[in-house]
Amino acid sequence: MGEKSGNPYDMDGSSFDADRYLQKLLKECSLKQIMDTEAAIVRQTQTLHSDMQTLVYENYNKFISATDTIRKMKTDFKSMETEMNLLMANMNSITEFSERITDTLQETRTQLTRLSGKHQLLKKLQFLSSLPAKLKTLIEEECYQQAVQEYSHAQKVLQQYGQQPSFQGIQEDCVQILDALKDRLKGEFHQTGKSAQSLTEIGELLLQLGERPSTLAKEMLECASKRLHEQIVVLQDQTDRDMIEFIDLGIEGFLKDLTLVISSYSDMFLTKHLEQETDGNFEQVARVDLNAFVNRNVDEYLALVQDRAELEIGHGDSQIILRGLDRLHRRLTAMKTLCHAVDMTRSGIDIIVNAAGQLCQTHMRSLKDHFADSLSSIRLALVSAGTTSTPGAGPSASASVAAQSGVVGGPGNVGGGGTNGTGGGSTGLRELISNLYISTIEKVKGLMQDLLIFLQPEWSFNLKSDPKGIQCIEGIRENLLVAFLRHFCATVNAYGNVSSTAPPTLLLVLSKVCLEMDRAGVHALTSLVDELYHLDAERSGTLVHESELCTEMRDSAQQLLDSYVRLQGLHLSQMLRKSVETRDWLNCLEPRSVRAVMKRVVEEISAIEYVLGELYDSSVASHGGGGGGGGGGGSRTTASSDSSRKTHFSIAASKQSQFRSTWSTYTPVQSQLDSSFASNIQRLFSEKIEIFAPVEFSKVSIITGIIKICLKTLLECVRLRTFSRYGLQQIQVDAHYLQMNLWRFVSDENLIHILLDEILGSAVLRCHEPTLMEPNAVEIICERN
Repeated sequence: MGEKSGNPYDMDGSSFDADRYLQKLLKECSLKQIMDTEAAIVRQTQTLHSDMQTLVYENYNKFISATDTIRKMKTDFKSMETEMNLLMANMNSITEFSERITDTLQETRTQLTRLSGKHQLLKKLQFLSSLPAKLKTLIEEECYQQAVQEYSHAQKVLQQYGQQPSFQGIQEDCVQILDALKDRLKGEFHQTGKSAQSLTEIGELLLQLGERPSTLAKEMLECASKRLHEQIVVLQDQTDRDMIEFIDLGIEGFLKDLTLVISSYSDMFLTKHLEQETDGNFEQVARVDLNAFVNRNVDEYLALVQDRAELEIGHGDSQIILRGLDRLHRRLTAMKTLCHAVDMTRSGIDIIVNAAGQLCQTHMRSLKDHFADSLSSIRLALVSAGTTSTPGAGPSASASVAAQSGVVGGPGNVGGGGTNGTGGGSTGLRELISNLYISTIEKVKGLMQDLLIFLQPEWSFNLKSDPKGIQCIEGIRENLLVAFLRHFCATVNAYGNVSSTAPPTLLLVLSKVCLEMDRAGVHALTSLVDELYHLDAERSGTLVHESELCTEMRDSAQQLLDSYVRLQGLHLSQMLRKSVETRDWLNCLEPRSVRAVMKRVVEEISAIEYVLGELYDSSVASHGGGGGGGGGGGSRTTASSDSSRKTHFSIAASKQSQFRSTWSTYTPVQSQLDSSFASNIQRLFSEKIEIFAPVEFSKVSIITGIIKICLKTLLECVRLRTFSRYGLQQIQVDAHYLQMNLWRFVSDENLIHILLDEILGSAVLRCHEPTLMEPNAVEIICERN
């Protein structure tokens, strides 16, 4: 208020400065804004003038009404003064007449008092004489309370005059009748099926009849325990009722009886009849017994409620369950005043915390099932896509995608020859990735918002103010969100294991989803949960940080992508391995074409590139030169110059044409030993190629990893075979064909050159007659194919 009143620009403040306000407007506002401000001030001024006139008129009317009222009151007070004087005269006259009557009836009053005392004495004697018969009648009618009251009224008189012969017989009869009543009440006290109200009434009567409190207190708690256990048994059978009805039955039955027993026990044994007990430790023992009784029965009841809540959580309406638990908490809070040594509210909070934990587990199972169903749907979609691929595409890239990736469409369909029913395969993959990502995020968000029901302000409990409640709220984040994200990583990692039979495209989809989770999903979920539940994960020492989860997601994406490269490389390697192992290289004919397996490998890699081109960044540093032949989709590198293709096999052929194979010029210089020595010297100065190194999240890196595995497999297979001259020349033709078509898929074509150099060099070393084909002939064969 002080800042507002001291502001010179506030029109409503006492310190308003019109000149400064005008100067501020002229400096900060445009002409239109100043005119609008003037119009607004004029309107406000007119409004204030109108309000002030209305206020003056209203106050003037009130002033006139007040003047009329005061004038009327003066007239009324004059008439009231006359009436008061008349009333005082009448009161004086009445007082005089009352004194005269009192003096006249003084003697008669004394006689009436004496007669009244004798009448009361006769009534007591009559009551005592008829007391035994009346007690028997009341006991037979089961009016025990009235019988005890009748005896209590006569007990003092009998104790005072019981030794006289006229009263002795009456007293003996009353004692015998009351002893029989005590036995009868004890029998009913131990009788099963008695309500807590009946036990309390009977216990009160026994205490009034002189029963020892210490004995009766233990018996009362034992009988009450039996009665309360019967209530528990009844509640166990109420399986057809919802949670609110179940809690209401427990409140109206069990807790109501327990409350009555506690209040009655405290009233009878710790307040009213405490002086009847001669044992000085009775009060302490009675309180200990009462606390143990309450703890035992409350624990038994709350265990039943806990079991019922666990049964309902996940199957029933959470709102109804919590509404029932809230009613229970309110009742336990009210009962806390009856027994201070027992914290009933704590037990109620424990049930609610356990219910939250149980609901977390249920939601966790729901998330796992939803995720498993989503993965099954993706696998089914991939299988369906594979079975609905274009049948007329032949051994093209489209068929390769269908066989290896399970995706409809491919570059073969783009280039011509065949159609499919579902569009491009990469579009289908993007849709699968988007569906899995969005459905998982939305499912987690929905379940996390569902758990907010525990923090609604309408409940009587407040989890945020309780230590266990705070742990529960943090547990919702850790045991549901964090646990599911780690389950997500563990599940997808299992698909990337060596023993997994998952199709390669599934690994690609899951890797991309993990990348999306790392990029935005984890942050969106953790931020939402921290905002909804008012958590500060940044400063907390117990909560898992967002960066840790992002790291796990990215590691999973990397593992899946590496597994995808491994599986695709293994598939192509098997084709190359069979093609080498099943051929008789010592009895080969002179090569006239490229082997079909080499064409198939290039087609497979083209199909993989087509799928990856839509999912990953395909940008790559381009080299100088024009394009070359071969299949493949997406962005491709340009052909490199001849100078970049020089190897230790092709020094003499540096001036060959753009697509000419440098291996076609390979000729042993001196001997196989010299060539082996030169090859080993070359390896010493060349950079080591990591075949199974982790790949980057880009199209070029992924295809490069697959090609490295294929060429490394071909190299190892060549090293294990022995070749004739024509067998060596066939390897030369195949290597040149691969060099013509694979360079466009990688960023560094020297890697292809080095591996193909080693393949051809190993074939030369394993050849009986190492004579290579003329370079022109090799180029003609490869270009013809």
